[in-house]
Amino acid sequence: MVPGQGAGTSGLSEGYQKSEVAIVRDRQSCIPLTRILNDGDVVVLLTPVVPPMPQEARNDRDPFEPLGRALAERHPWIRHVPYTSRNGITSTHVGFIKRAKALIFVISGLPIFGQPSQIEMAEIARSIGEQRPQIVVACRSVQDLGLLEADSTTILEVPDYSPSQLRVAAALLFGDAAHPNTVGDVEKIVETPRFWPPQVWDSTRNDVTPVQELWNQCLPDQFRLDKFGLQSLLQRDGYAMHFIVQAPESREIVGFCATYTTFVDQAGERLIGSLAMILVKPYYRKRGIGLSLYEHALRQLQRIRGMDRIQLGSTFPRLLYGIPAESASVEWFGRRGWQMDCQGPGRGQEVCDLLLKMEDWPSGYSAVSSRLNFRQATFDDFNPIIDFVEKESSRNDNMGWYDQYTNLAQDGRFSDIILGLQGSTIIATAMIYTPSDGSPAAQNLPWARTVGADVGGVTCICITDDELAMTNSKDTVMIGLLDACVTVLKRQGMNQVFLDAIKGGHDGFLSIGFHKWARYRDLWRKV
Repeated sequence: MVPGQGAGTSGLSEGYQKSEVAIVRDRQSCIPLTRILNDGDVVVLLTPVVPPMPQEARNDRDPFEPLGRALAERHPWIRHVPYTSRNGITSTHVGFIKRAKALIFVISGLPIFGQPSQIEMAEIARSIGEQRPQIVVACRSVQDLGLLEADSTTILEVPDYSPSQLRVAAALLFGDAAHPNTVGDVEKIVETPRFWPPQVWDSTRNDVTPVQELWNQCLPDQFRLDKFGLQSLLQRDGYAMHFIVQAPESREIVGFCATYTTFVDQAGERLIGSLAMILVKPYYRKRGIGLSLYEHALRQLQRIRGMDRIQLGSTFPRLLYGIPAESASVEWFGRRGWQMDCQGPGRGQEVCDLLLKMEDWPSGYSAVSSRLNFRQATFDDFNPIIDFVEKESSRNDNMGWYDQYTNLAQDGRFSDIILGLQGSTIIATAMIYTPSDGSPAAQNLPWARTVGADVGGVTCICITDDELAMTNSKDTVMIGLLDACVTVLKRQGMNQVFLDAIKGGHDGFLSIGFHKWARYRDLWRKV
């Protein structure tokens, strides 16, 4: 879950009383399937060749045809492939599984003496599918089948495979239990929200694996991080405070919150508090865990001396810039007093990460004015750069940028700063980085390297509102500055450019070859 994501479909954890059709387990967080499927994604439905239920008047058709039809009504890319106990999983099945985004494997009942177990065949299909989500639909008690002891990570229990029950199962798989074509009732388990005591979590002492698994389970695929990448973002001595909530009995981490503090400027007296991320395990949502973490983290940040403002998302290191624009978290935070009317800074304006293929960058975009010059910075530029960045970033509410330029200079990486000059006066700056160059910017901004090893980044763009001659505009300066960045990154072997945290002017960027990679809501408020 992104900051404060308290909404969402909850899976049913093991041990709850189940209704006629129920989710017994969903460790993959793939129900509803709309969470993981896009248009064109193939779902393979593997069903056993068995006789129809005795009460069915028609006995000349596949008893699982109603399931296939009900699924296809909700997602047209369903591929229904039967399997037999005699032939098992064949090369035909393998071909379908390899092309699928997800697999639904139906088990009709207990094994018949002398025939292979359907559970064993489900395990074979799962291993062929590798990391693809697999949902086992058990048309009998999962306890009778022994599925709870198997490795099946997502299980749907259906009392039998009559058409009415199968239609309910299809509705539940797509989060549509009240669909008019369904019959029967799917019980919703609701636990009264309560306070869950957060505990401090230290990335230097605790294994990051459970948090990484929670991260990848809760966030869209584009934001997936490996263990090392996430740990490097979380481990910031003196600047980070993280909290967890554990299930009382199992001690499993079911909620996580990351927070940071950053200096506003070189005076070192004012701080930004970043409520960077709140994650709650899907089948533990709507029980008060997200709210417990949110209120606890907010109190801790507000107690810090010098705290000037609190933002949702993070500056640097960048987990997510803010709340993803179409996330359920937007409403969740709105109910807690965060202004999203876009009527002023920090009130929900759209901020985008943009991506450009260098082959799409138009040629001849160098500065059109002879009075503009763009180049890499040198040691002698340091003091003017710092003064310029502090002034312009403060004026435009770009918090934390001063630290980023200072960190580059302290590492002696002056050439990673691109300058725009009008005569001898700095009018624009930007920082560049490549995924593997070890710079502070690359360590703080993970998303370029998740897109690809050939993706260079541009960040912390400052363009003055002063000093510009009448013949120049901010658009002219921006194009010249980006052209200089593209030129340097191309020399360094990069084929794409990642531009993070762009506030406004998106149509102009799209017109010169960029496309939106992620969209956020910019949300912050004074303490």
